[in-house]
Amino acid sequence: MAAEVSRVFQTALIPCFSRTLHQPPPPRNFPFPYPATPSTKTNSLRVVRCSVSTGGATGNPAIQIIPWGCDVDSLENAEALQKWLSEKGLPPQKMAIERVEVGERGLVALKNIRKGEKLLFVPPSLVITADSEWSCPEAGEVLKRNSVPDWPLLATYLISEASLLTSSRWRNYISALPQQPYSLLYWTRAELDRYLEASQIRERAIERSNDVIGTYNDLKLRIFSKYPHLFPEEVFNMETFRWSFGILFSRLVRLPSMGGKVALVPWADMLNHSCEVQTYLDYDKSSKGVVFTTDRAYQPGEQVFISYGKKSNGELLLSYGFVAKEGTNPSDSVEVSVSIKKLDQCYKEKMEALKKHGLSGSDSFPVQISGWPSELMAYAYLVVSPPSLERQFEEMAAAASNKTTTKKDIRYPELEEQALQFILDSCESSISKYTKFLQASGSMDLDVTSPKQLSRKLFLKQLAVDLCTSERRILYRTQYILRRRLRDMRSGELRALKIFDRFTKLFK
Repeated sequence: MAAEVSRVFQTALIPCFSRTLHQPPPPRNFPFPYPATPSTKTNSLRVVRCSVSTGGATGNPAIQIIPWGCDVDSLENAEALQKWLSEKGLPPQKMAIERVEVGERGLVALKNIRKGEKLLFVPPSLVITADSEWSCPEAGEVLKRNSVPDWPLLATYLISEASLLTSSRWRNYISALPQQPYSLLYWTRAELDRYLEASQIRERAIERSNDVIGTYNDLKLRIFSKYPHLFPEEVFNMETFRWSFGILFSRLVRLPSMGGKVALVPWADMLNHSCEVQTYLDYDKSSKGVVFTTDRAYQPGEQVFISYGKKSNGELLLSYGFVAKEGTNPSDSVEVSVSIKKLDQCYKEKMEALKKHGLSGSDSFPVQISGWPSELMAYAYLVVSPPSLERQFEEMAAAASNKTTTKKDIRYPELEEQALQFILDSCESSISKYTKFLQASGSMDLDVTSPKQLSRKLFLKQLAVDLCTSERRILYRTQYILRRRLRDMRSGELRALKIFDRFTKLFK
């Protein structure tokens, strides 16, 4: 499985750009980027004629191969990239690009590397940001006049430069990028429904794909159609935008020491992720380059890793197309779905309280191997609350929301047992879905006409099995904890009743 990048993709919302009426809002806590348009003169543009592959974009029967970039395991283009970077100012490196077991290609130590040592030193002139110079300045100016945010701007910039082929200064970098990034953007809707039915990450993948489509349609309507000489549809279309957003989701980093600027950092984005390291890319003002500091030593021949951030296996699959080995990701979590029944006596009042704090009658919360968040407990209190506690509904809803700074750790001892039982029921409902999928996965029909199609289906199926196994593991642990706590509570209540009964008999 493969993640060939270096990045710390943070989850702050990117400012959005006006969208079409039919585009759904971005998911809660989701930092979605909105695409922009690249600059390219008509006489230097290459018409994009894509061939159909066995893959598929969400909602479409098949995706199309982009005519630039390379296979994900290509070393030839990566070595050409390193040579070009060295000629343009990248200092001598202690790492080289090689085929690796984790990530297909990655950076491997050439010499002994000490713990605490700074590596890379990529100069700002070799970093792509929203301020990078366009080969077609006029196109860049059009986007900036329309206040296109950084993510869409960069997505369009990549397409623009890629379409110029050898005349772009970034040709060596673009030729080393994968033609088809590992991302759930490249799964068909049928594949998402089939392989990720049990996981909440399916919904996020659909939302992300819809956002990419909606963003492209908005840009096309508001900008591209008005400047067809700068943004011809043969180049700036849905398939090229799917590619550019796949690249951004898997390779873009935020550099805190450069004011939080988002950037693509060539060479650094060949680094793979490990859950066992806690080292990130950033700009180093003293050396004037993008670096990372190792948190362990490496011997020659060892692959060097960074962290892509504290992400669950679902989030890793969503953006980077891989799942960490079961039990190795301390940040792993699973989304547990909860909802209020419409037959609830106080359904209307509870819904009003939830809506006021940005929640709905059907929501989900992340549960980790170490436990569940206080927000989930607050939501459970609200669900099981009787009409007599109507005055507390708003307090519970506020505590369940991640959009408020109100006190989260609220306690309602009289509701504790019911609330825990509600969470247990929700977990067990999810467990049954995962178990059903995992039991059926062994007998899935994988008969297809092409060996490539079979290879793809087996690959997607294995990713889904790995994800569902890791998420079910967390649910099993949560189920065990909840059952024990409820058993202890109920046995304690039973003991109290027996003691009370003895006292009653004594007085009689």
